[in-house]
Amino acid sequence: MAASSVMCTWIVAACMSISSSSSPNSLFPSSSKSKRSLSTTRRRRPLPGVAMAIAIQPSSMETTPLSKNKPPTKQRRVVVTGMGVETPIGNTPDQFYNNLLQGVSGITPIEAFDCSNYPTRIAGEIKNFSTDGWVAPKLAKRMDRFMLYMLTAGKKALADAGADEYDEMDKTRCGVLIGSAMGGMKVFNDAIEALRVSYRKMNPFCVPFATTNMGSAMLAMDLGWMGPNYSISTACATSNFCILNAANHIIRGEADMMLCGGSDAVIIPIGLGGFVACRALSERNTDPAKASRPWDSGRDGFVMGEGAGVLLLEELEHAKKRGAKIYAEFLGGSFTCDAYHMTEPHPQGAGVILCIEKALAQAGVSREDVNYINAHATSTPAGDLKEYHALLHCFGNNQELRVNSTKSMIGHLLGAAGAVEAVATVQAIRTGWIHPNINLENPDEGVDTKVLVGSTKERLKVKVGLSNSFGFGGHNSSILFAPFQ
Repeated sequence: MAASSVMCTWIVAACMSISSSSSPNSLFPSSSKSKRSLSTTRRRRPLPGVAMAIAIQPSSMETTPLSKNKPPTKQRRVVVTGMGVETPIGNTPDQFYNNLLQGVSGITPIEAFDCSNYPTRIAGEIKNFSTDGWVAPKLAKRMDRFMLYMLTAGKKALADAGADEYDEMDKTRCGVLIGSAMGGMKVFNDAIEALRVSYRKMNPFCVPFATTNMGSAMLAMDLGWMGPNYSISTACATSNFCILNAANHIIRGEADMMLCGGSDAVIIPIGLGGFVACRALSERNTDPAKASRPWDSGRDGFVMGEGAGVLLLEELEHAKKRGAKIYAEFLGGSFTCDAYHMTEPHPQGAGVILCIEKALAQAGVSREDVNYINAHATSTPAGDLKEYHALLHCFGNNQELRVNSTKSMIGHLLGAAGAVEAVATVQAIRTGWIHPNINLENPDEGVDTKVLVGSTKERLKVKVGLSNSFGFGGHNSSILFAPFQ
């Protein structure tokens, strides 16, 4: 330590000597006199790293004690106080969930463009979308739909929470973390088509409106929220990653409120064509409502959907202070990677099992307490079974367990799927009803339907609800909600 003290003292002296010709209020020369001095004496400006040494006193380095005896702080609790959605079967949380409970399918023939030459011609389209009252008309004409879905769902979540009229909000402690798997694919595709003519024909907004982060940024600009703001893109696990990271910002004391979730809108020629090329989509064009059929032996691929889901997460005491209604408590979650294949799940479901077990451990939840699971189950031949076996591995002894798949009715909303399914999970907690699995007519071999919800809604007092989302690249995510106690 003696040598360290000598070195620091020498650096301080050197910095003071170097900066003696500068303005007394700055380490760097600013006046014309200082500039002449530099040109005649060739003195160098102090490097930023050296300048910082002035603030480091040797004594502080030697005597600063570690706070070993500091009592542990109580972990901040995170609750859900607002929800917003844009989906093929509803644009409010209640309309969306009531249609789920009734088994209404949102899968229909694609109307957005002529897809008669494609082997897949069905999707979960949003037919009557409106930005009226939510997004300025000028922006609504320029933005990609993924951003419009995000902005409307985000503002609806804020209004649902009554936070849009909360005057005492500290906007420096409010953040936005809403992601997208695909971003502004249509805006970008349109720019490429314009470039075929000339770069002069390109939309000047094509770059910013194509990036996945810009939706969160635009929403924050609209609201004036200056807290954590970014997006995460982990394919179809995007929303869960955003929700868990948003909660962690609150737990660490970096924010009091966070809008979080996901949005995607790729029912366009390049989006449909891309997934057709992957051979991932159902081709049950003659009976669209029966095309998405998780765990059924007749499934032939997933059905694309579009939309957005946004939760308003809030620190418990902050929510209580403003008299907010609390829908559920967010308990925690986890992420893992299969480290196996770009699109195929791990054969033994190792990454999924690890993810669920880590989520339970992180949240301090026992396996027996989880009695409802909103599964990822996309209606693909391999993915459904691998997740099913992973769930049985983790919860096979739980006699109360009920499992369903929201995708059987709305298709796969890609990066928005996890957030919309988180809304469904919270709604199950709120209402005491869980929605059916439609189209599960002939269960696949090895699938025991005793844990799967049937063709009609069921009563269930949810103790802990688990929502899974997995994505291309082997991204796994599990998040947990429970009734607020």
